[in-house]
Amino acid sequence: MGLPVVAIVGRPNVGKSTIFNRVVGERISIVEDTPGVTRDRIYAHGDWVGHEFSIIDTGGIEIGDQPFVKQITAQAEIAIEEADIIIFMVNGKEGITNADENIAKILYRSNKPVVLAVNKIDNLESRADIYDFYSLGFGDPYAISGAHGIGLGDLLDQVIDNFSEQQDDKEDNSIRFSLIGRPNVGKSSLVNAILGEERVIVSDVSGTTRDAINTKFVDDGQEFTMVDTAGLRKRGKVYENTERYSVMRAMKAIDNSNIALVVLNAEEGIREQDKRIAGYAHDAGKGVIILVNKWDTLKKTNSTQREFEAAIRAEFQYLSYAPILFVSALTKQRLAKLPALIKTVYDNHGRRISSSSLNDVIMDAIAITPTPSIKGRKLRIYYATQVKTAPPTIVVFVNDVELMHFSYVRYLENQIRKYYDFTGTPLKIIPRSRK
Repeated sequence: MGLPVVAIVGRPNVGKSTIFNRVVGERISIVEDTPGVTRDRIYAHGDWVGHEFSIIDTGGIEIGDQPFVKQITAQAEIAIEEADIIIFMVNGKEGITNADENIAKILYRSNKPVVLAVNKIDNLESRADIYDFYSLGFGDPYAISGAHGIGLGDLLDQVIDNFSEQQDDKEDNSIRFSLIGRPNVGKSSLVNAILGEERVIVSDVSGTTRDAINTKFVDDGQEFTMVDTAGLRKRGKVYENTERYSVMRAMKAIDNSNIALVVLNAEEGIREQDKRIAGYAHDAGKGVIILVNKWDTLKKTNSTQREFEAAIRAEFQYLSYAPILFVSALTKQRLAKLPALIKTVYDNHGRRISSSSLNDVIMDAIAITPTPSIKGRKLRIYYATQVKTAPPTIVVFVNDVELMHFSYVRYLENQIRKYYDFTGTPLKIIPRSRK
């Protein structure tokens, strides 16, 4: 289960971010000529001829004493461990460097499939420059040009050929959930607390990375699969000290889950990284539960919980549907409630509404608050129908999608939620013009 993971690695300034942006179809990574430039985001989804995958952009691997070299190298090595397939990128204009050879040695030890991409081959005359790269020992080098988009199709064809065909086709009726969050919020402690002696552990099954273990357990007759995060139990210090890559690990866990448990640290409050990671779960359309861990450590008054919940709602406005549970991994406070809550969110995530009932709710909502007019044109809603679950997705047919303002979409969502329990799950409403 889960998407194959492709990592782009190489020394600084060989064009990794340019290729990354082309593959995912948007400008995500910052592209500058300065080696080692910081990137906004290093993990995204890609698609090539119907094959979906996750792709990682990395900081360049470089041996030396320059600032941040050790950190960048460590991050790139983490990406190598996370990946199923590696694109090793080199600069065709500069030939093989000592740094390229050092990276090759790291990749030999990884025992992962490696596709060699020679970038900056911008014309036919420079194609002869690729042959020296055979000496790196990774088979045929692929000539590409990130600047002009040349050769990417052949490169991605080769990447896809390396995707594992060994998919687990066994039917899995368990509810799959993961704990996501920035380092040091207590995810590992919560894992251990959830898998207490009161749980019946069925098995530990290999996850989609070589490090992750997905643990099955049964609670009150319901089977759950806890989707572990790569590095959660192995090499913990290396992973947890690399905060930027907590996002990457969270994305992988989200991909493989039905429900994401967003873990906050009650002692530290809400941080920007918390919102970033939670946003990935929301954007992926997963069910979401917010866990406030280490609740036992706070000195509390009668209003402490209410004030903390208000702060969460203010900072995570897009997660207004997510239930909040204040817990403690140390004392196991309220953790007994968690399996039932996960089951409720899972059921809501798969809820389907009949078209007739849905349209009754929509018509009642319009009667309460009529559709808006823009520049003399009035929005008309003809019909609504739910087209999928997980998350519940509703298409609303209208006379002109430009008249369907975001605020009215939100109003309709709130009205639907009044009639149907969608606690813990995003509700997608898509306006579509009726032709």
